[in-house]
Amino acid sequence: MSGATQGATPGTGPATATPAPAPAPAPAPAPGTAHPPSLAEVVERRSVIVCCGPGGVGKTTVSASLALEAARRGRRACVVTVDPARRLADAMGVESLPNEPIVVPGDWPGMLHAVMLDSKTTFDELVERYARTADQAAAIKANRLYQNLTGALSGTQEYMAMEKLYELAGSDDFDVVIVDTPPTRNALDLLDAPRRLTQFLENRLFRALMAPTRLSLKALNLATQALLKTISRVAGAEIVQDAVAFFQAFQGMEVGFDERARAVRELLADPATAYVVVTSPRADAVEEAGFFASRLDERGARTAALVVNRVHPRFVPSGVSLPEAQAGSALRVLVTNVTELDEEADVDEKAFAALAAASAPAPVSCVPLLSTDVHDVAGLGAVADALFTVGDPAATGEPPTGGVAGVG
Repeated sequence: MSGATQGATPGTGPATATPAPAPAPAPAPAPGTAHPPSLAEVVERRSVIVCCGPGGVGKTTVSASLALEAARRGRRACVVTVDPARRLADAMGVESLPNEPIVVPGDWPGMLHAVMLDSKTTFDELVERYARTADQAAAIKANRLYQNLTGALSGTQEYMAMEKLYELAGSDDFDVVIVDTPPTRNALDLLDAPRRLTQFLENRLFRALMAPTRLSLKALNLATQALLKTISRVAGAEIVQDAVAFFQAFQGMEVGFDERARAVRELLADPATAYVVVTSPRADAVEEAGFFASRLDERGARTAALVVNRVHPRFVPSGVSLPEAQAGSALRVLVTNVTELDEEADVDEKAFAALAAASAPAPVSCVPLLSTDVHDVAGLGAVADALFTVGDPAATGEPPTGGVAGVG
């Protein structure tokens, strides 16, 4: 299921009233400090936005909605998903998404593009970029070790996602690139992938395996020869031959890969890159989102914004009392229904209150439960409306507070 979706809001009797915004209290910035940027300012000013968090919370839909809002504000936006599922294509209302950005048509002053990562194709393109000749690129792509490497090696998809991000962000085609990260607890591997690649290229074993390309097998030291013989006995001589052939074809390209990986690391650490943590009020999702936020903090990359999806909305404005009603009357049914809905909203707000406080001064925005699935641009627009209408300085004229925006 994609996006901010769930079934109809629970409760007895009809709930036809329009939900009213009900901001919840949140920590204010310390005296003398500037207001933190609102989510609108993140979308308007940042060049890279990385959406991360647990799976199953509508992260893909939120990512696409941020890109849509950027286009509404006149920016050239591109959203890229690392998830191999069809969620982004479904949310955009298109049949499929290729490895290159396609235009999503719509009535907005900017441009909206979308792309779904194909790690194999991206890896092939990287090889073609750094190969000295077309023959060298062809030899690498035909090698069985390379084919397994691009399809099965842990971290390959993550690194290729960062490579695609770097490619898109470095082009002159887009003002902002939004990345929808994998829905796993280890999604921060995405951010570690460039560092792991540079460590791999600097590893002594890698350099030893590169030696046959420079010295021939006969000139290897005894230790390396013994290592290759051991691997041959365990894995088979054919695999070793494939490995040696791969590294032979790879010779001279490691410098380009290393420089590229370092450039990607710099992009991820750049102040123009924003990290938006997406969650839902579910206890497990809030816990996992807290894990992401703490890991980001450890890396020196503070959470730029927190988005809480599928929150029960409030239907009664703050300070408004519900009327008294006789038992069994139609009014009593409505009052009971609204009361139950407000209680659900209380439960949701308490569920993520600690995470909101820990994320301060980052702004916290909520998307309400929707009665239908998000499967087209109109649905994305509804999510964007929820995220940016309430508490948006452009809409209210008020400075951002960094607080929890209860969206209805």
